[in-house]
Amino acid sequence: MARTGGQVLIDALRQHDVDTVFCVPGESYLAALDALYDVRESIRVITCRHESGATYAAEAYGKLTGKPGIAFVTRGPGACNGSIGVHMAFQDSSPMILFVGQIPRNFKGREAFQEVDYNAMYAPLAKWVVEVEDAARLPEITARAFATASSGRRGPVVVSLPEDMLVDEVDVADVAVAKLPAPEPREEDLSAFRDLLSASARPLLLFGGGGWTAESAADLQAFCEANGLPAMAAFRSQDIFDNDHPNFVGELGVNTNPKLAQRVKDADLIISIGARMGEIATMGYTLIKTPKPDQKLIHVYPDHSELGRVFQSDLPIASDIGAFLEQARRNIQVDPSNWASALEESRNEYEAWTQPGEYPGPLNLSEAFVQMRDILPDDAILATDAGNFAGWASRFFRFRKFRTLLGSTNGSMGYGMPAALAAKAARPDLPVICYAGDGGILMTGNELATAVQHDLPIVLIIANNSMFGTIRMHEEREYPGRQIATELRNPEFVKWAESFGAQGERVTTTEEFGPALERALSAGRPAVIELIVDQELISSNITLSALRERAAKAAE
Repeated sequence: MARTGGQVLIDALRQHDVDTVFCVPGESYLAALDALYDVRESIRVITCRHESGATYAAEAYGKLTGKPGIAFVTRGPGACNGSIGVHMAFQDSSPMILFVGQIPRNFKGREAFQEVDYNAMYAPLAKWVVEVEDAARLPEITARAFATASSGRRGPVVVSLPEDMLVDEVDVADVAVAKLPAPEPREEDLSAFRDLLSASARPLLLFGGGGWTAESAADLQAFCEANGLPAMAAFRSQDIFDNDHPNFVGELGVNTNPKLAQRVKDADLIISIGARMGEIATMGYTLIKTPKPDQKLIHVYPDHSELGRVFQSDLPIASDIGAFLEQARRNIQVDPSNWASALEESRNEYEAWTQPGEYPGPLNLSEAFVQMRDILPDDAILATDAGNFAGWASRFFRFRKFRTLLGSTNGSMGYGMPAALAAKAARPDLPVICYAGDGGILMTGNELATAVQHDLPIVLIIANNSMFGTIRMHEEREYPGRQIATELRNPEFVKWAESFGAQGERVTTTEEFGPALERALSAGRPAVIELIVDQELISSNITLSALRERAAKAAE
């Protein structure tokens, strides 16, 4: 039976069990929108207020569910606005497909209205970019897009949809969902792994990246237990491992415990599973040096093209994470007595690092996050935006269940709010918290309207210190006394929240925070808590005054 290209596309999404689409509507893909109308009972369409919100939300949905998040944006400006979420998905290794409206095929090359060459634009940001010239190929191309986004190193795919192609009528069959290979480790890989671990005296295990499941996370924990291994999270990957577990020793991120960083330098074996070991986790490639680390390195990664690209490992293993850990848990167990004391010491250092401390001002964020971890259930989801304020969550909160953290490893401001919307859409039964700064929230805070419209009762916590804190920290360190462009004059966030139809409340002291959070969680609608944060709290590691003193001494 003949169908329009738009109908063929949406039928292909249904074939791949898509249940949610994030979009900003545009005339360039009107035929696809019309086809979505026919399936509105099975595919929920969440209309966002900006294309960055739509693509951020799709990335978070993919990260949370493990299946590609879906976003639709219109041509030209819409595609440019949405590109930030594509970059996010690429660096976070999250499965995602962005469908972009395009000009009619016979207008190409004339710089027509909103014309952009998407192959050139998205090539560095996506795993695959394709423009569909023939509606009859939509089932084939869509199936490949899902397979590409979901295999190897997960990531984004961009599909360009010429508007005239979407109204073409074609008689074409749907294509079955592709079966994805899951490469397994070789027997000699496991044997070599066992030999390197047995010969070690100071091993550390690093985990992170995309492609994890609840099962592989459980296998990782069991493997570390059996071998007494200290386990570290790569940047914003803490939710893969129960933070209360005695084998968890902290995160390698922007807020790394100096004692943990030293242990990485002193290790004689690093076992990296799923993590690329990027700039943040390695502190600018100083903890683990390139190209050949000082430590012996075992690198397990689901995509062979990543192995050896930056780090020359002693044992590279190209394997699906789940397949590797399932076999490692059953086949690798060594005597951990050589490093048993190091594990205990590392865990004690983590416990000490995450104890609340004394900080200037009436609102102690370290105490607030301890309150939050006691109030929230273990499966509550925390979506964090980017900035120094997020360091308080990574240091003092405890992630105890798989996929309860959504954070941007590419440091993209504005991610938290759309990510929280996606989390609430995917897990409506769970509490969802967005933690954002006053700078980042005004980049995508318009999506609070989306939360109200689509009945997504998230709790938004805004850390308001009236400045871009991260950049202010860098200014004070590099160019002390020459602060510029980082001060912010903000709206009254309580009134701002109420204008959207959300509940709003301001918190100025530590004692006020817990009760305010309880009220927000029980509001039954989106709620906003504004935290008035002293500018002295530039990060959880150092105050603004101490940073200035350090810079002044360095200048002497």
